[in-house]
Amino acid sequence: MTFDEFKASLSGDAPPTGIGAPLTALWMEAGDDWDGAHDALQGQPDGNGSAWVHAYLHRVEGDLPNADHWYRRASRPASSAPLPEEWEEIARALLQD
Repeated sequence: MTFDEFKASLSGDAPPTGIGAPLTALWMEAGDDWDGAHDALQGQPDGNGSAWVHAYLHRVEGDLPNADHWYRRASRPASSAPLPEEWEEIARALLQD
């Protein structure tokens, strides 16, 4: 799936199948379902972008200390980019687009 296809899927009723928990969480957050996005990541291993998306979600929430914890778990620097830019950066990285 390309980034453009993923972004176009945001107008659908459900996330695309088979995209994994991190992309599902980004899809849900884009639809203003923060709780659903966070739930999608619960219990996921840190790899495959889960920790990075988790950090992003806590930035969205405004819980920066928790976000910093998840950035460290993701081995990524804390982002100061505007949230839409970070969302796109993460989505593109996960899609390798």
